Amino acid sequence: MSRVSVLVLLLLSFSACKSLSQADQKKVQIAFIADVHLQDIFGKFQDNNYQGIKNPVTGEYANIRTMNSQLHSTRIYNENYFAFIEALNDISKRGIKQVVLPGDFSDDGQPVHVRGLKKILEKYTQKYGMTFFVTTGNHDVVRPFSQEAAKTDFLGKDGKEQIISSSKTNLDNHELEPIITSDIKNWGYKETLNEMANFGFFPQKSYLYWETPFSSYGYEGYNFDLALKESVLQKRIYSLKNTNLSLPDASYLVEPIKGIWLLAIDANAYVPNEKLSGLMDNPHDFSGASIGYNNVFVYKNHLIDWVEKVSAEAKQKGKILIAFSHYPMVDFNDDASPEMKLLFGANKMQLERVPNEDVAQTFADAGIQIHFGGHMHINDTGVRTTAKGNTLFNIQTPSLAAYKPAYKILTIHSNSELEVETVVVSSVPKFNSLFPFYEEEYAHLQNIKSSSIWNKEILKAKDYEGFTEWHLKELVRLRFLPEDFPIDFLNAILKLSGKDLLEINKDNSAFDKQLFSNNLTLQDFETWTGFNMIYDFYRLKNADELAMPEIGSKRLKQYEIVCEQLEKSGNEQFVLWAKIVQKTMNGLPSNHFKINLKANQIERINP
Repeated sequence: MSRVSVLVLLLLSFSACKSLSQADQKKVQIAFIADVHLQDIFGKFQDNNYQGIKNPVTGEYANIRTMNSQLHSTRIYNENYFAFIEALNDISKRGIKQVVLPGDFSDDGQPVHVRGLKKILEKYTQKYGMTFFVTTGNHDVVRPFSQEAAKTDFLGKDGKEQIISSSKTNLDNHELEPIITSDIKNWGYKETLNEMANFGFFPQKSYLYWETPFSSYGYEGYNFDLALKESVLQKRIYSLKNTNLSLPDASYLVEPIKGIWLLAIDANAYVPNEKLSGLMDNPHDFSGASIGYNNVFVYKNHLIDWVEKVSAEAKQKGKILIAFSHYPMVDFNDDASPEMKLLFGANKMQLERVPNEDVAQTFADAGIQIHFGGHMHINDTGVRTTAKGNTLFNIQTPSLAAYKPAYKILTIHSNSELEVETVVVSSVPKFNSLFPFYEEEYAHLQNIKSSSIWNKEILKAKDYEGFTEWHLKELVRLRFLPEDFPIDFLNAILKLSGKDLLEINKDNSAFDKQLFSNNLTLQDFETWTGFNMIYDFYRLKNADELAMPEIGSKRLKQYEIVCEQLEKSGNEQFVLWAKIVQKTMNGLPSNHFKINLKANQIERINP
């Protein structure tokens, strides 16, 4: 090889390395952990010496909720503490420095738990150089102002229920003497934001820019001292429509890295009661904020104008705008919500939380292209394109406190090329360290002959992912079936085999060829029942693509064939059920995918 050829190769190699280096410099990663629901199980009360109960195996004291309460809730209360630590450890190993928590970072905004979360975040900030950005969810600020609260389902001595309350009132019918501590009350905006001040809610010197919907200044000539002065909660107030009431708004825009704007939207919209007390800062004058954006349109309309202003400025300045809030902006049921309302009822299956179509249309036209939401404890992707050609990608981040426990990683390759990866938190150290407590609880429930005792098989879970799978299965049995499903539909489908459902039209010829071409037999359909189908529906509804490997392609194909037969059955409920299941099985990419903002395209990245 000549010297000229060698020189050319060296120059080409140098050019390629330089280009790669520049690409690496542009690549930014942000982790999103939604719905942590942290309960500091090892936290100490500041005004009471009670430290919980002693673990019969480890001797360690803990303040935990009963297994019974966990299996009737859409979230795990206790083990998610360990899952959160493991997720942060995983993020640190990946070298990711920016971490976003889109709401419900606490159990219910109790001082003991918010302090516990702050301590954890400070540790990872100091040890790994992480920067955290949080926004409020309906469980962080249950009402806009602090209020007394109680939990009746802590686990106490001898497996009995222990009440822990911030006040001595209304504590009848208890097995054990109630524990009284102000650390269990529900904090309001003032207390919660002050405690979590260093995590986005207020400007920090390290931020390149920070503002709120109420800021008087702009990006040019940004001044930290002025931002700090205007960040006080008294200057971040909006008036409630048709009342003389004003409430805080915790929304903010921050530029933590040059060129990246994070837009934290406080979508907690509290609805005032018809009859108001006339008192200042009365939490009981409002309902909770769990509905989300449908009520934002009524009570926090100022946010739409602010989002439009921020989006236009980001575009003009060449900033990459990433929005996040606690609530979804797009239908999170794979567009099956209309059928679900007809089958289950408009107030079942959390359908009241589905955002109206004008939510997505409005925010897309306001300039939001990428939005990370939480609230629903599900893995999902929703896309809407408006008549004006604007597209909104709504990415639902799963909860670590439910099936399937996972977080999201956003990789920004360029101003238009984004990648989203879902990381399942499967193996969690100490996830089963609380199981000896539950053994005592189970024995107590047996002694009192409880009518709704939970399945002890959950204590055989081999890892945290399996534990959350058991949690969902028991949740379906103990809560979802009796609360959400029409009784006549359950009676018709629950105990039927897959073969019964397949042959519902009494016409075998309609599916014989399908079975043969998919290497299936009638015997395959005899291995499962209507309950299995319902449970797998919930697995798909919660985890979307993440659940498919567990269910298996063979079973999914059987469901597909059965749904085709159910649609021809003439039974209105079966027809609706078939359409719901089919849509749930065929959602948009939600595991690992890339988004092109210029072309408004989403593409699955196969493992």
